[in-house]
Amino acid sequence: MEIILSELVQAALAAKADHAAIAEVAKIKFVEDFRKACEQNVCRKYNTNWVCPPAVGPFDELKARACQYTHGLLFQTVHQMKSSFDWKGMMAAKKVHDGVFRDILASVKNKHKMQQVLPLNAGSCEFCAKCAYLDNEPCRFPEEAFASVEAYGIDVINLEKACGIPYYNGKNTVSYVGLILFNSEE
Repeated sequence: MEIILSELVQAALAAKADHAAIAEVAKIKFVEDFRKACEQNVCRKYNTNWVCPPAVGPFDELKARACQYTHGLLFQTVHQMKSSFDWKGMMAAKKVHDGVFRDILASVKNKHKMQQVLPLNAGSCEFCAKCAYLDNEPCRFPEEAFASVEAYGIDVINLEKACGIPYYNGKNTVSYVGLILFNSEE
């Protein structure tokens, strides 16, 4: 299995992730207070999206779902900004990260033949211009909608440190993470 794990890391780096590592799910720190932070609606996505709180489900259920997996491919993309207040640059970088996330996920599923995965991305899903949740309809593209590591209450700073990935990547940068959970025996 070690060869496969290193191949996953190399595939993530080849897909333009700046950093990548394998995490053991048993060592991931889940913090319910991070989920409660979603309720403060700083990102303005609370109660607007199927894969954001509260629609994504209760913290305990999400933690239990994540803990059904043994490992995760953690990766990070780093983007240079004009300044630390460059909102347009941050949003453009998020789109780039989302493309990298989807490329890595496709590699995990197709090249590495892992179909039973739990893909978690940075921030809210933005696959649709307007989420069907707002119209009280089911998700139109459930295979394309991904919850965030934040919605699952994962302590991203702790996880990155445990995996040797820097949380801070320098002045005027923004970094986004993705985490694809899987079972190592697959």
